[in-house]
Amino acid sequence: MEQNLELNQLAKDALKEGAKWTFFLSIMGFIGVGLMVLAAIVMTITLSTLPDEVSSFGFFGAMKNFLSLFYLLMAVLYFFPIYYLYKYSSNVKTALQFNDSNLLADAFVNLKSHHKFLGISIIVIFSLYLLIIIGAVITMVGSAAF
Repeated sequence: MEQNLELNQLAKDALKEGAKWTFFLSIMGFIGVGLMVLAAIVMTITLSTLPDEVSSFGFFGAMKNFLSLFYLLMAVLYFFPIYYLYKYSSNVKTALQFNDSNLLADAFVNLKSHHKFLGISIIVIFSLYLLIIIGAVITMVGSAAF
């Protein structure tokens, strides 16, 4: 028993308005990713002039190569949810324009992928925070014992 889901005008208007905002957010996200890549390139060029000795610049001297790599990694990770959001918004606009339910379904698959990526990211970040807290407690207990 297959039932067809039809959207009333209120739902179509809400999807159209939401697609405009998600398109804006995705474009701003792509600009942010571009700025992160640009920052990584600028840091690589700028920091390459610094000497490698840790004693000259303290902790920063040892971390200079890591900073550029970190920015590039963050740009790559940030790209995927932004891409899913962009695909969602463009597919919703096209689906509503041509009344295409298959394209609307693809849009919702992209929205699901966006939310899934963000959910997994939050789980990973909270897990890292938990490990850091546990490590800090163990360190404090260990240093207090000595």
